[in-house]
Amino acid sequence: MINYKEKLHAIRAFVFDFDGVMTDGSVWMYADRETVRCGNIKDGYALQYAVKHGYVVAVISGATSLSIDNRMASLGVTQCYTGCANKMKTYREFLDKNGLTEEQVLYMGDDIPDYEVMTHCGVAACPADAATEIKEISDYISHYAGGRGCVRDVVEQTLRLQGKWFTAEAFNW
Repeated sequence: MINYKEKLHAIRAFVFDFDGVMTDGSVWMYADRETVRCGNIKDGYALQYAVKHGYVVAVISGATSLSIDNRMASLGVTQCYTGCANKMKTYREFLDKNGLTEEQVLYMGDDIPDYEVMTHCGVAACPADAATEIKEISDYISHYAGGRGCVRDVVEQTLRLQGKWFTAEAFNW
């Protein structure tokens, strides 16, 4: 079996589930049916950094919320697929749209709806608090929980390995 760090060399795109990966999975529900989620600012920094350095970044989530769309847009993530009943179908469309192969994608998920996609990507990653079934198929299990830095962890590792993290060119956007 190939070490996940070897697979990181081929990564050109990051795809993330939202709840449980970019958040700790908590959802605050208000009487007006609006929901509020809490994310990690360092995860956000890593996402916008990856976008600015030419990586394709996307979210594929079963949840539907304007707050998800707004957060991703503020980071420059334009491919935000929410309300996905069939993540695999959406993932295939994402690959086709961007001219990517499975091997070029790092997918991070945390629960059963992510399982199928995670068996069809270059690097399958998950937060420390992911479901057991997801941990069993992951190439990499972050030391960080969902919403607590796991996104930054995988993005930073990939960009460091590819020589694109915190370089002199990084500040010449």
